[in-house]
Amino acid sequence: MNKSRRDFLKYCSLAGLGFACPGGMTSVLHADVKETPPYDGPFYLVFNASGGWDTTYLMDPKGINEMNRLYKEGDILTKGAHKFAPTEKTKSGGMSNEEFYNEFGDELLTFNGLDYSVNNHSPGARYMATGKLDSLAYPTFAALVAACNGPTCPLSFLTFGNYSATGNVVAMSRVPYLPSLQKIANADSIEGNLRSPYHDDFALSRIEQALGEQHAARAVQPHLPREERAMSMLYAAQVNSKALQRVTPFIPSTNPKGRLAQQAEIALASFKAGVCVSANLSIGQFDSHANNDTDQMKLIPEFLEGIAYVLRRAEAQKIREKLVVIVQSEMGRTPTYNKGNGKDHWSIGSAMFLGPRIKGNRVIGATDDKQFGVPLDPKSLACCKDSDKEKGIKIRPEHIHTALREHAGIAEHPLSKKFPLVIPEKERLKGFWG
Repeated sequence: MNKSRRDFLKYCSLAGLGFACPGGMTSVLHADVKETPPYDGPFYLVFNASGGWDTTYLMDPKGINEMNRLYKEGDILTKGAHKFAPTEKTKSGGMSNEEFYNEFGDELLTFNGLDYSVNNHSPGARYMATGKLDSLAYPTFAALVAACNGPTCPLSFLTFGNYSATGNVVAMSRVPYLPSLQKIANADSIEGNLRSPYHDDFALSRIEQALGEQHAARAVQPHLPREERAMSMLYAAQVNSKALQRVTPFIPSTNPKGRLAQQAEIALASFKAGVCVSANLSIGQFDSHANNDTDQMKLIPEFLEGIAYVLRRAEAQKIREKLVVIVQSEMGRTPTYNKGNGKDHWSIGSAMFLGPRIKGNRVIGATDDKQFGVPLDPKSLACCKDSDKEKGIKIRPEHIHTALREHAGIAEHPLSKKFPLVIPEKERLKGFWG
């Protein structure tokens, strides 16, 4: 195997690049594997505030019962249907709530009062990512939608941290830096530099021809499963190397400074090139057990600035109308402070959504004066009054994930049925997306 092929496989292993095939590796080996056509959307971005955000400083403001110390009830702001905490004067860098809602409030759907059922990081992150609390086998929504919509895309599911289980239905790809993406996209060039190819076009064409002939010859011979897998992975890697070259024109020449912005450039370039379906973006340190207000006023504005960066860049690349955005965390923070001026784990939180076929300027659900979730009528999506609370239900991650699968059009896909979310029909959220 020549050096260019060895380098390409090395970069594939770094990225977690794989090739998924429902028919098994034997079907891949005996198939006429061709270059994957560009995937044209929709694209899915999941933003994770890892550690547990304080929703009272964002989309679920509370100015009573000493739940926070940076504003009062009369300071709470509104933009259309949204209520949010004022942060312009208290943030430490980044984007204020005022700026965020002014720019994106009209297309934003907020859900408050989400019941995580647990307040520990690992199960909470798993539950919020998959919709299944009591299983380690379920894929995240981002992995599942990638497997359903683009299983043969070279970088179908990208992840930059947080819970990222795939359920073995799609390969997980990790591309930590833009230079890494450049090398993967141009594996037949030295260090990804297009001006320094290992071979000229003629030699490369002969290599591809030889590999194709080898593949065809081996396909008719019996092999052990491990041999079949190795051979098919090699050939799929060669075929997908051409598809990955489509990424090159969309890799920016400079690397942005923000943590989410750096992740986003990799995801957006891959979306634009049609080699990726979904990406899991994440920043951490939200676990503010000490100095809650200082930490949250640094992290929430950074988080919002990252989301805004992605949406603006997607607009510039003309893919925003195909971009579905999910914003979440694995828990909230307590309605009271501890002795270290921090807030501990809380099993009630919020989530936000925007994108095609998601009606914005809407808030569904609520928390009460003690920051407990208010029961919801799943048919009308209205919060139940005290006298009718027994008629409502607590909305948990599986309710949200059922709605997400329906929105993505994968609820009836065989892979979704392999990982069922058991929701009684009477508990399905009617008209959740508007």
